[in-house]
Amino acid sequence: MDGGDRDEERDLVARAAKGDREALGQLLHRFGPILYRSVLLPRLGSEAAARDALSETYARVVEKIALFVWRDVGFYPWLRTVALHVAIDQLRARKRLVPWSEDDLARELDEASRVTPLDVRVASARDGAAVNVKIEAALGRLNPRYATAIRLRILEEKTRLEVAETLAVSAATFDVVLHRALAALKKELAG
Repeated sequence: MDGGDRDEERDLVARAAKGDREALGQLLHRFGPILYRSVLLPRLGSEAAARDALSETYARVVEKIALFVWRDVGFYPWLRTVALHVAIDQLRARKRLVPWSEDDLARELDEASRVTPLDVRVASARDGAAVNVKIEAALGRLNPRYATAIRLRILEEKTRLEVAETLAVSAATFDVVLHRALAALKKELAG
């Protein structure tokens, strides 16, 4: 981000802190998509949960923007921290298959309080890589048939019938295989 963009961002933040909803909307529009894709969706595991978390993040930002203190790293690191707190709250409220545990996010928040990412692209790349490593490691410990079912159906988003055909089973049998595979993955991610 060049100096002009940073100055514009700082101006938007200052206006938003004074109650300018349009300025706040511009900030959220600028950073919301990357926050959704690289922070919330990978950690919460479903589009619905990530959308809910993004909405809650926006609500908290509206409520707390007047408390924001500008630092030279910009608005995104603060917004990301708010989103991580929302994700922790959601994970505490439900127990389901997610690649990030509550402890992982708590450690990340502790680290974020000491080291703030200098650029949105750096934080996004780091988040995406960490999710991929964690999921691939867990899949590597599963029965190969289970890992294939999850990769094809969840990660590659192939249809239920396509995956059943690839595994040479009926659609009903595939449903059982996928259910067992997800239970095994949940156990691996929790362990």
